[in-house]
Amino acid sequence: MSIPGQPVAQFSTWDYVVFILMLLVSVVIGVYHAIKARRQQSNQQFLLGGREMRALPVAMSLTASFMSAVTVIGTPSEVYRYGAIFLIFCISYTIVAIASAEIFLPIFYRLNITSTYEYLGLRYNKAARYIGTFLYIILTVLYTGIVIYAPALALNQITGFNLWGVLVATGLVCTFYCTLGGLKAVVWTDVFQMLIMISGFLAVIIRGSVVQGGFQRIWNISREGGRLNFWDFDPDPLRRHTFWTIVVGGSFMWTAIYGINQSQVQRYLACRSMFEAKLSLYLNMVGLWLTAVCAVLSGLTMYSIYYRCDPITAKQVRAADQLLPYLVMDFLGEYPGVPGLFVAAAYSGTLSTVSSSINALAAVTVEDILKPNFTLSEKKLTWITKGLSLMFGVICIGMAALSSLMGGVLQAALTIFGVIGGPLLGFFLLGMIFPCANSTGAISGLVVSFVVTLWAGIGGQVYPPLDDKTRPLPVSIEGCLFNVTEPTGTATVSTWTTMSQVTEPDFRPGIANTWYSLSYLYLSPLATLIVLIIGLIVSFLTGKSKQEVDEGLLITRKSLVCFSYFANKDDHSEVKDVTEKTQKTEDKGQENPAFSHPEVNCSEKQNPILSTTYL
Repeated sequence: MSIPGQPVAQFSTWDYVVFILMLLVSVVIGVYHAIKARRQQSNQQFLLGGREMRALPVAMSLTASFMSAVTVIGTPSEVYRYGAIFLIFCISYTIVAIASAEIFLPIFYRLNITSTYEYLGLRYNKAARYIGTFLYIILTVLYTGIVIYAPALALNQITGFNLWGVLVATGLVCTFYCTLGGLKAVVWTDVFQMLIMISGFLAVIIRGSVVQGGFQRIWNISREGGRLNFWDFDPDPLRRHTFWTIVVGGSFMWTAIYGINQSQVQRYLACRSMFEAKLSLYLNMVGLWLTAVCAVLSGLTMYSIYYRCDPITAKQVRAADQLLPYLVMDFLGEYPGVPGLFVAAAYSGTLSTVSSSINALAAVTVEDILKPNFTLSEKKLTWITKGLSLMFGVICIGMAALSSLMGGVLQAALTIFGVIGGPLLGFFLLGMIFPCANSTGAISGLVVSFVVTLWAGIGGQVYPPLDDKTRPLPVSIEGCLFNVTEPTGTATVSTWTTMSQVTEPDFRPGIANTWYSLSYLYLSPLATLIVLIIGLIVSFLTGKSKQEVDEGLLITRKSLVCFSYFANKDDHSEVKDVTEKTQKTEDKGQENPAFSHPEVNCSEKQNPILSTTYL
């Protein structure tokens, strides 16, 4: 390990080899699937892989997409500064996997839809569908901008690469193989990139254990430093992370991602059967556990190295998001190829997320905007979809420029899902739970919810919560063997160097210590409840739903996994009747005879759900 205060190691030839090899493998996977599917020019093949994917690769793809560079860089620094309470998210992941697999998936899968926002059209009307699509596009472009910027930050800190060059390269590589190979290329590159991400974490943990003479010492130092703070049951909603904010708020936030977010739903709808789709979600849950554990252990390892000489206080790095890249070059730089592996891990997280986002953005644009309004041949749709993939790739590169203004990568990303994902979750749940809800009530609830959470989210960014609510843990520089000076590492001096340089205004209003200090994790459940309450009130005031809502669009006890075990005899016979009617639909997604686009050749006899509820 280098002497604190001295420049960290530089990238070696082997580091570049490892990094470039990862990029080449990703591109080759995309080219392979493009060549393999060159004779299958259907839009469904491009967007859903022909609905023939298996559970394991889809599960790894689901995990890689949203446990991305934000996780690789943000979570270890989160643990370093606030402790291992982040591991409680594993409880949230369990709740989310069950809810997504047993509630949301059956509804979407039986309808055999490509875009989740088609459901909004079936349940409410065209306006609701367009609003949902528009909000999803905003959400995804913003989030993708952050995850493009995060690994660029790591590369800039470690290698001194030009930041703009890295940003553009990230977007172009993703756009290239996503445009060529479609969903299959996205899924299989995600599998490869997931393995790289885990390898990057393991390199840090294993090397840290060797340096410290065993993991027991890491554990002991972390305990003495207060980092093993797993259980904090403080009910204060203004506290940033407690057991309740993570379990309650985290569950709502991640349900908005796995239950209704197109980028995730599109993957498990591509599975060859509902069983495979559900299995992919449960395997993904295990993958989320593994990734969270690795990220937390990496953070504890980092704390055990720097617990007596904090690099931030010592001005060796400019922000917490640079801690793990600095650590890698500081005490792994002497091993050729290992820093390259870490950068490849961060970069892999970005590639997986951006490629999934690009593919999903193209899907919702085609399914929700173009197909309902234009009559296009299958070949034209395929080429348009590829063109849209290219366009959204360029847009996401441009949005990365705004990420430097949004605070730390982890909280910025999750705040976006609270502000936009929460209202969308309520939008869907209102229609799935309450048959009386109508489009007027749903849209009214969505608008009010979005305005309220946007107000809270922006306020929290302008006036960050004080330390008595965020509770950063103490750090020390008593063990530093140098005078505290300006950073001497490899990072270039630029306004892009950090995402955490947020200047707080001199004036701080009283509301900043109450409403604006609400835990960012509570934005999602707050948004969902507002949609449900306002939506129901307005629906009753406007005459409730004017048409009978088909049971296939609602969450019923037949959707729940426990129904078949606790139902009475009559209920069993009812389930049998329903199962006989929908057996083909459930067993083989791509052979669902009930699905036809509501704007193209739809008849009441072919699909009563579409014809009676789509206004």
